[in-house]
Amino acid sequence: MLYVLISLLLLGSFLVIYFNKTDFGKKPSARHKAILEKSSHYKNGSFVNFEETPDLAPGKNFISVLFIFLFRKSKDVKPPHPVTSVKTDLYALQPTENCLVWFGHSSYFIQINGLKILVDPVFSGNASPITGTNKSFEGSDIYTAADIPDIDYLIITHDHWDHLDYETVINLREKVKNVITPLGVGSHLNRWGFKSEKITELDWGGTVPTTGDIKITAVPARHFSGRGLKRNGTLWAAFVLTCNNYRLFIGGDSGYGNHFEKIGTEYGPFNLAILDCGQYNEAWPYIHMMPEETVKAAIDLQAASLLPVHWGKFALSLHDWDEPVKRVKAASEAKGMPLIIPQIGKKIIIA
Repeated sequence: MLYVLISLLLLGSFLVIYFNKTDFGKKPSARHKAILEKSSHYKNGSFVNFEETPDLAPGKNFISVLFIFLFRKSKDVKPPHPVTSVKTDLYALQPTENCLVWFGHSSYFIQINGLKILVDPVFSGNASPITGTNKSFEGSDIYTAADIPDIDYLIITHDHWDHLDYETVINLREKVKNVITPLGVGSHLNRWGFKSEKITELDWGGTVPTTGDIKITAVPARHFSGRGLKRNGTLWAAFVLTCNNYRLFIGGDSGYGNHFEKIGTEYGPFNLAILDCGQYNEAWPYIHMMPEETVKAAIDLQAASLLPVHWGKFALSLHDWDEPVKRVKAASEAKGMPLIIPQIGKKIIIA
């Protein structure tokens, strides 16, 4: 019995130390939490979705999901060859160019009206707190923080490891002039040396007017948050970028829901919608869209074209690595939704 107690004590001490590592970030302080509690989406100590959003589908549980991850992985969950990519010199862009460069998964660079915007950058080659467990595909990770020019606005959609990467943001810290995040996410960045005056946290519906005639607004997503054991202590969001008559939807992670139609009605129509289409599974249908739902969401948003992301760099689910884009392509052709599928690193003109 004594040995069991000692073992449990050692295990507990290890977990406390492990989950307090710098790269896990920091929970909002009591003072910070008092601000979060003013949000209408914050209830009983956690943020909630507009629609009921279970973690797993009926009949599924953690053990069953763990089983399929251990024993039913597709042989093609990773590409059999290096992913093809090109490298655009972002320093050489002309200030008048309105363009977008996708880095794989949900990371991309936007230049519009002279402003440089970076969304969810992950350049460390890893999307997990355990090094080497979610490594990027060979050929997909060609950019580093050194390849990124000074950034006017860093947008973080939520604090999951495949969207908020400690190593990347630390290396970018001195290049970033301003950060826009959902409520609570700034607590991680504060721990990592970002000054509070650089960070703007937004609730759904909150807006940041910027220079260059651009306005950035946080809007709902159907997802969850958390970098450790506790979920939903910070908010998750998508963002609407408006610039004169141009509208861009910057989607974070989201399950399908009626929020897309509401956003389309209030903020649309959009010239381009950037939406996640990968890392889905029938076991968690409420927090990640199936590719066919991605196309439906673009239609709900009244988007003129769709750029599907959240694929092509990491294997965070069980489907073939290129299945998401094949399915979204078929669905977009059936629905008449113009589709943009760029190579990683290729410059796209967006305005």
